Amino acid sequence: MPQIKIIGESCLDTFIYCDAIRLAPDLPVPVLQKIYTETNPGMAANVERNIQSRSISTELVTNQNWHSFIKTRYVHDKSNHTFFRVDTPQKIARINLKNLSFSSEVVIISDYDKGFLTESDIEYICCSHPIVFLDTKKTLGSWAENAKYIKINDYEFKKSQSFLTDNLVNKIIHTRGEDGCDFRGKNFPVNRVDIRDTSGAGDSFMAALVAEFLTTSDIEKSITAANVAASRVVTTRGVGVI
Repeated sequence: MPQIKIIGESCLDTFIYCDAIRLAPDLPVPVLQKIYTETNPGMAANVERNIQSRSISTELVTNQNWHSFIKTRYVHDKSNHTFFRVDTPQKIARINLKNLSFSSEVVIISDYDKGFLTESDIEYICCSHPIVFLDTKKTLGSWAENAKYIKINDYEFKKSQSFLTDNLVNKIIHTRGEDGCDFRGKNFPVNRVDIRDTSGAGDSFMAALVAEFLTTSDIEKSITAANVAASRVVTTRGVGVI
């Protein structure tokens, strides 16, 4: 039996590290010369690999052929400046809830709002398991009321703020970057670090949060551990692993 089941969309993250050799004569853009490429599983699959780095058994329920859903970033090798990102999306079929079991100790929903999960799907999952950690790009509503905890970043919090009930507010773990994390009126600070890349930091936060909760059942200790993990990940470039 897997200890943690992760449900959500996945992609392939590709980083093409380049040198900017000159400006184009016909356009005000740099001419890039590829040096090397790095790839890794992204989105829900990145949550899984972060959890597996702690030797915790997992099961990933995600979109088929996720390797063909590619996010490609062109990055300056020396400065780590990202010039642009090109997405090669695929049509993502909705999850088949009939084949879903809930035998794991904890469920993570990593919803990137690409069509794999609807609001009603998330509501069904949250009603079917007592410990669901929800991370969603959707605007929150009553469909999320039965999640155990809801992790959202500052942008997502502001987008959902006018729709929040007292019950939802009580569940929200609000990540705020260098300003730490807010939960039930308490701020959990982070140490200041030199940030190189925030790609995948939210995935690492969620992975560490749930991994610690699986061991301690203490949400405040889990938030502190997640802050530490995310702070370490952003000091490396690309999508790091805790």
